[in-house]
Amino acid sequence: MDGFSRSISKLLIEAGIEEENIFQRISVELPGYFRPTKEWDIVVVVDGSLIAAIELKSQIGPSFGNNFNNRTEEALGTAMDIWTAYREGAFRTSPAPWLGYLLLLEDCPESRRSVGVREPHFPVFPEFIDASYAKRYELFCRKMVRERQYNSACFITSDRKSADLEENYSEPAVDLAPVQFMTGLLGHAGSVGIVSHSGKH
Repeated sequence: MDGFSRSISKLLIEAGIEEENIFQRISVELPGYFRPTKEWDIVVVVDGSLIAAIELKSQIGPSFGNNFNNRTEEALGTAMDIWTAYREGAFRTSPAPWLGYLLLLEDCPESRRSVGVREPHFPVFPEFIDASYAKRYELFCRKMVRERQYNSACFITSDRKSADLEENYSEPAVDLAPVQFMTGLLGHAGSVGIVSHSGKH
């Protein structure tokens, strides 16, 4: 995931955001409401305003089932925590931050195979019937954006054998592709005046 983190940071800098305003690895703690702080993977803070916070997650086999549940619960809890903290004034006079979620899933037979569901009392939503873990993650990312838990989500897959290739990942859904993700992030930065006032563009 370091490669994606560096790429996002590079694009932000090229768009006009100062490198000193982009935090990775260190100084990435943000206040929560239900917990004191949460460490994000990328945080953008300019002149005391929280511009963006991004989560980068990966999932490899073989335990796709357990990890899928953990990932979904974690992502939803994180979104609820920071939005509640924002509502309660944790980020002072900042405009609403841009929240992004990027998920990289291992592309393999286990992640692509159909998965059954148990319905002992009530039926599950039809889109989950026989959906693979890859499809479940795609649905999850899309629904998080539609429910405004995150401003944008990016879902990509990668085969371990392609790790050393120049094009080493796939984009299962156009609306969850990296270009859409970065367009949203850079558009937000521009809307709050960060890019236009940087003096670079």
